[in-house]
Amino acid sequence: MGKQQLAPDARAILLTRRAAHWQATQRLTIVLLLVWLLTGFLTVFYARELLHLQLFGWPLPFYMAAQGASLVYLAIIGCYAWRMRRLDQQFHAGDAP
Repeated sequence: MGKQQLAPDARAILLTRRAAHWQATQRLTIVLLLVWLLTGFLTVFYARELLHLQLFGWPLPFYMAAQGASLVYLAIIGCYAWRMRRLDQQFHAGDAP
């Protein structure tokens, strides 16, 4: 048996939903990459300018280099997995079994 053919209006709806899913995925990826850039690169690049900021008693650049960036990376991965699961569930919510 081959694939079931969709009616033209159902195909248009599916393509619209796929485009919306892809746009939401791209937006999420861009936001999380910006967070990664801020924590991984900019805190090190501007370390001298950020020395006056304290986090848990340590200068911000030292804390981010020592362990903060790793914690942020874990949070980014968790956020991505959680949000993508919700997006996929929303995308498949209208699909028939």
